[in-house]
Amino acid sequence: MLYRTPTASNPRPQHARSVHHPPCAITPAQTVAPRRPGTRRTPRGLARALAVALTLLAALALLSPTAARALTDPAIAAESALLVDPATDTVLYELNADETRYPASTTKIMTALVTLENADLSTQVTVEQGDFDEVTSDSSVAGFRAGEVLTIEQLLYGLLLPSGNDASYILARAVGGDVPTFVQMMNDRAAELGCTDTHFANPCGLHDPDHYTCARDLYRITRAAMDNPTFAKIVATPSYELPATNKQGARLLTNSNLLLDDDSSAYYAPAIGVKTGNTAEAGRCLVGAASQNDVTLYSVVLGCEDAAIPTSITETKRLFEWAYAEWSMQEVTAAQNVLETVDVVDAHQGEQLEVAAADGLEALLPVDTDPAEIQVTYDLPDELVAPFEAGDELGTATFSLGDRTLGTVELVAGNDVQLDALALVRNIILAVVTSPITWIVVVVIVVLAVFSARRSQRRARRRGQYLTHAPVSGRPRSVAGARPRGSAPAKRRPTPGGRPRPATAGKRPTSARPRPAGAQAGRQPARGTSRPRPTGPDANRGTHFRK
Repeated sequence: MLYRTPTASNPRPQHARSVHHPPCAITPAQTVAPRRPGTRRTPRGLARALAVALTLLAALALLSPTAARALTDPAIAAESALLVDPATDTVLYELNADETRYPASTTKIMTALVTLENADLSTQVTVEQGDFDEVTSDSSVAGFRAGEVLTIEQLLYGLLLPSGNDASYILARAVGGDVPTFVQMMNDRAAELGCTDTHFANPCGLHDPDHYTCARDLYRITRAAMDNPTFAKIVATPSYELPATNKQGARLLTNSNLLLDDDSSAYYAPAIGVKTGNTAEAGRCLVGAASQNDVTLYSVVLGCEDAAIPTSITETKRLFEWAYAEWSMQEVTAAQNVLETVDVVDAHQGEQLEVAAADGLEALLPVDTDPAEIQVTYDLPDELVAPFEAGDELGTATFSLGDRTLGTVELVAGNDVQLDALALVRNIILAVVTSPITWIVVVVIVVLAVFSARRSQRRARRRGQYLTHAPVSGRPRSVAGARPRGSAPAKRRPTPGGRPRPATAGKRPTSARPRPAGAQAGRQPARGTSRPRPTGPDANRGTHFRK
């Protein structure tokens, strides 16, 4: 679960465990030792009560190792506080994190971020007298002078280590052209980072009613700044020797963050930055960072009391110590770890599929976290259908603890699952039936079949017409009145009155028109038509074929 403002008064629930004890009895084989003289017999009721009490104590002893211990409350002495794992944005501790507060010189984190994003480190800047107009007498300064030539990088060391207000105004003019423009750039960048309770009125953090932020917004700004290697290097530097310039000799700039000073009682070895702040209205402030056991944490404390060693320093150190004692990086799941075994449709002999994590997952958790409290939400297809090969992608699994999401991993098949033989045949048939190529082939075959049938019909129709005009019994057709070669001339039957029968008698007259005279007179008549009827003395004489 997500632990926010943990308290010792809200421990985790104990897991009840039933303990069964068999009844005690003395068997006939057992013997009872006689009571020694001078000893008292313990009343039977008292003995039973003692036995019950001892049993309960034993049960509690068994349960106590498995009971989860609640996180202790560090009870940070600040108006606002926040501790976050920047790798996952996991909040380990918070106190009034969204309450509007004055940031004091922690403002300079944004000043440095805007400078780094809009200027080159090697660019040289000449300090002007007007750069000191807004620097108050009680301001922390780096000691720069008018006319001094410095690089942007040197000015950043003067801004972040001794918290120089003079450096902030020099950078604002050099980067933004003028201070108001640069301050607007700061506000625009804050809005881009999602800061909803932040507004800047100057580049250094001097008190202004319209200059405010909150612990959560300062964390957002710090996370963006720490992503810049130059910023991270500067704020982790305990001291920096500034080379001689045209106006001054070399000098040492010391970091105001005592967590980095190994000569201080507040020194904290895992500390890696970031920025202090202090005004009467804001109180002692510190945005801190530490890294230990491969776990990096960012902290914000605002509105602390003043002291010989500022309370913001000691409370930040105590907050880090609490976090590294109460939290640790733990393995949520290992790579290739089988999370579930599920049924598969069409699996050979009912084989099941192992659902495994493709990669491992670690998360920052309370040291006494019970792995059984971690929940897993799977994003898998509604139906898993064979076949599968080990390593096939299946979906995702999201791990959570309470309302906190720990992370998401890809899921893969942990084993091979073969396809059932009947299912394979069915799939082949379905693939053939549903394939577009199959339907294209079917359409082509149907079209060819229809075309072939129509062509056959036309051929049959033509054959029928030919047979209609062909001679019976396959004998060759002859010209009207002609006889086959080698046959005797046909005898003509006499007509009534004794006159010979005309050659065309008894035949159906044809409707063929007479052929025109001229060039076509020598052509043979068309097939299926009759010759013109002869006239003259030879009209009744038949035509004979020569042998």
